[in-house]
Amino acid sequence: MPVFSDENKKEMPLLEHIRELRGCLFLSLSSAVLGAIISFIFYDYIINLLSRPFQNLASGPSLFVNSIIEGFTIKIKVSAISGIVLSFPVHVFNIIRFVFPGLKSGEKKIIIYSLLASFLLIAGSAYWSYEFVIPYSVRFLAGKDFIPRNVGLLLNYGQNIFYIFQFFLFSLIVFQSPILLVIIMKIGLISWRSLLKFSRYVIVGIFVLSAVVTPPDAISQMALALPLTVLFFGAVLTGRIFHLGE
Repeated sequence: MPVFSDENKKEMPLLEHIRELRGCLFLSLSSAVLGAIISFIFYDYIINLLSRPFQNLASGPSLFVNSIIEGFTIKIKVSAISGIVLSFPVHVFNIIRFVFPGLKSGEKKIIIYSLLASFLLIAGSAYWSYEFVIPYSVRFLAGKDFIPRNVGLLLNYGQNIFYIFQFFLFSLIVFQSPILLVIIMKIGLISWRSLLKFSRYVIVGIFVLSAVVTPPDAISQMALALPLTVLFFGAVLTGRIFHLGE
């Protein structure tokens, strides 16, 4: 009997972790579903934001559907993706709640500061991409350099809405790269000196990436590449100030 008692004591922590993980997964899934429902209800507001860059391209409506079910399928897809985006803070909270008890005090501080920096970068990248990069890229691609004056503009609703959506989400993700660099330096995988040494290659990579995801004009590429370059050197400076990776 005592043997079973000892085994139960050893197994209890694992069972508790499994229960906690199950609760976190359920909360994340529920928040994503709730976010999708909220997005579905406020779909008109979301789609107005996504279609705003196309509003000044033509005197009338510039987005059109090709089939009777396209509007419905786009609404479902946009609502589902928006639900995941809206529930992202809940996912982050669940991850932190699950791993936080096993971290040291210094590691906990890094996570807290990283979350604050992540929030600022998300807000900044959202504003920059939506107000400057995306509108200019749309105007450039729909300009007379590519579309003659005697050719009308008939844009597919789904394809172009998701172009804006994907570009916006891409900007939010890549602007988190400085936080990843700081974490990598903190755990000792690389030092700020090494990053500075290879900075020329990083800058080339940033401009190549910007050239791939933006229209083929210098202004759009610079609008994305310059902030990323500044953020990269900001991460290197942070590593130097706090002696990360040394």
